[in-house]
Amino acid sequence: MSKKRLQPLVESLSRSAKHFNRGEVECLIGLFDTLLGSSYSRFAAVGFDRGAFCDALHRDFGMTDSALTNRVFCTFDRDNDNCISVVEWVEGLSVFLRGTLEERIKYCFKVYDLNGDGYISREEIFQMLKNSLLKQPSEEDPDEGIKDLVDIALKKMDCDHDGKISFADFEEAVKKENLLLEAFGQCLPDLKSTMAFERRTFPERRKP
Repeated sequence: MSKKRLQPLVESLSRSAKHFNRGEVECLIGLFDTLLGSSYSRFAAVGFDRGAFCDALHRDFGMTDSALTNRVFCTFDRDNDNCISVVEWVEGLSVFLRGTLEERIKYCFKVYDLNGDGYISREEIFQMLKNSLLKQPSEEDPDEGIKDLVDIALKKMDCDHDGKISFADFEEAVKKENLLLEAFGQCLPDLKSTMAFERRTFPERRKP
């Protein structure tokens, strides 16, 4: 990226991706260009396609559930053009790596709301838990066990008892018990992956 184009972009992203300083924004733009150069994205002129983005989530953060990594892609892709631009990349990572609890609650809810209707339904919870749980070969009907977990999740998180989880339900439940933030599968990086990614990406973090 040319210096003429880089500087205004860094200025703008330093304001909008509020958890990164100017130097970190520059590093993330550099990483974006490097990853784009080595990818086979069909949108390579402007950003990552779904495959390249999900590969990065798997490689850098060990995220293997394809249904959820697809939803992470959709959450980063705010303009729904099936491509992650450099702005969506840096602003998305700001929440993904360093978001406040409020930001992460909004982000996780959006990932888990599979059809985007503003609710996490019984069917969506079942689908996510089915994808994320390992099936035991001895179980005669593993779906029954998952249905029990769905009932437990709804009992815990459906605060207004309408059979589905609204954003207000999700927020209230997570604020009472933070562990419920990723109740339906991993959609945020763990601390070890985050620290490793930041050490690789931000040179100043490597200094003793």
